[in-house]
Amino acid sequence: MNREARRTVSREYFSRERLAEHHFRSFNGFLGHGMQQVVDEKETIDTDIGDKEGEEPVYVELGDVRVVTPRVREADGSEERLYPQEARLRNITYSAPVFMEMAVVVGGYEQEERMVDSTETKIGRLPIMVGSDKCNIAGFTDEELIELGEDPADPGGYFIVNGSERVLMTSEDLAPNKILAEYDAKYGDEIQVAKTFSQRRGYRALVLCERNREGLLEVSFPSVGGSIEFVTLVRALGLESDEEIVRRVSDDPEIVKFMLENLEAASVQTEAAAIEELGERVAQGQGKDYQLKRANYVIDRYLLPHLHEEGVEEEDVRVNKAYYLCRMAEACFELALGRREADDKDHYANKRLKVSGDLMTDLFRTALNKLARDVKYQLERANMRNRNLTVNTVVRSDVLTERLEHPIATGNWVGGRSGVSQLVDRTDYMGVLSHLRRLRSPLSRSQPHFEARDLHATQWGRICPSETPEGPNCGLVKNFAQAMELSQGVADDRELKRELQSMGVEGIPGFDGAGATAD
Repeated sequence: MNREARRTVSREYFSRERLAEHHFRSFNGFLGHGMQQVVDEKETIDTDIGDKEGEEPVYVELGDVRVVTPRVREADGSEERLYPQEARLRNITYSAPVFMEMAVVVGGYEQEERMVDSTETKIGRLPIMVGSDKCNIAGFTDEELIELGEDPADPGGYFIVNGSERVLMTSEDLAPNKILAEYDAKYGDEIQVAKTFSQRRGYRALVLCERNREGLLEVSFPSVGGSIEFVTLVRALGLESDEEIVRRVSDDPEIVKFMLENLEAASVQTEAAAIEELGERVAQGQGKDYQLKRANYVIDRYLLPHLHEEGVEEEDVRVNKAYYLCRMAEACFELALGRREADDKDHYANKRLKVSGDLMTDLFRTALNKLARDVKYQLERANMRNRNLTVNTVVRSDVLTERLEHPIATGNWVGGRSGVSQLVDRTDYMGVLSHLRRLRSPLSRSQPHFEARDLHATQWGRICPSETPEGPNCGLVKNFAQAMELSQGVADDRELKRELQSMGVEGIPGFDGAGATAD
């Protein structure tokens, strides 16, 4: 390739559209299907109206959500198009109204329902990324941008909140829903641990399967204090017979020997007894009926939530959870026998990056839950005062707006994270590009974390080896390599799994008994 051709390729690759493309693609995906997905998850807003005798139940049904382009309401009440430069100069937020179809339904789920009020109402305002599909300057020519006071070379990819330009930092995280086997940090290779960060609808649960010094397996997961015997838990999930438990873990003679030790040490032999023992752990001192109810609730909700799937029977979900735990047990035994090496947490195959759209999805989910609580309160108050139950009178749009704008303005994100949004570095043009292509690790800056700070071989071609700050952030704040492109996950991984299954691929989690694999 001659010099002129190289220059043409380079100029095209490093154009304004390409440098912040991962931000645009992610945020546009959030606008296109991410917001609607969160609303579909919520589906309804339930109320306490109807608890009293003779009172008809009331709930709110949620429908389609849509976002328009940024607008500003003037003092005379008129709404005008808002452009980024105007937002900067007037110290206002570059945001667009969000509308949602909502319907107040009286009569509850079982009785004959009747619609009291159904309308599309404004639920709040959403900050819009400069240069995204909903941005008012998207697709403008250089001349039109100059006329509006915009820099044609500006890459976009950031938000404007109260006149300040804020960029959402791409965040590194361990891959969810994937089994990672490692040795215990305190006791070394004497104790083997298989763990998975089970994630579904914004909820993240750490599930640990640990093989202790005696060779016995124990499982720990949220809402259960301490750990539970592996055999007890899989029996509670529906695998009762010794033969089936061993077969689901492995056919290897040495692993079978380890499993027989666990079965001999097991304190329960039936599914009913296993659920009783779990109930005593999660609801100590309570009545037996409540203990059983609580035990079933805990294993259905908090244990491996990512294996839940719409339209799948609860019994099948439990069996899939048991198979998944068997795979975790197999990983522990293979590590103990030296059949596999401990997984490297710093290997980039074991990491995922959360970009603008992922971060905004987390934020919108929290904001919608807050709005739902407020709508519930307003409906109940209106009902007590015998007022008409209409959507427009119970929805306060500033509730959602505040929950969306404040985290972007301060950087304090949901889940207790800080520094997620930062002021765009406007020192020079290269500073802007560097900031847009920066990523950060969630690890504490005050701890050594030597291995996490090291340059890893799998960062080749992905992460710049030299651009990292000095001091406490060294190796934890990184930048994308020049020619790096970030691939985005498919909108619905279930569709991908169905497609793979139709092609004859076996071992897909959630689809068949043999398929409780990690990834």
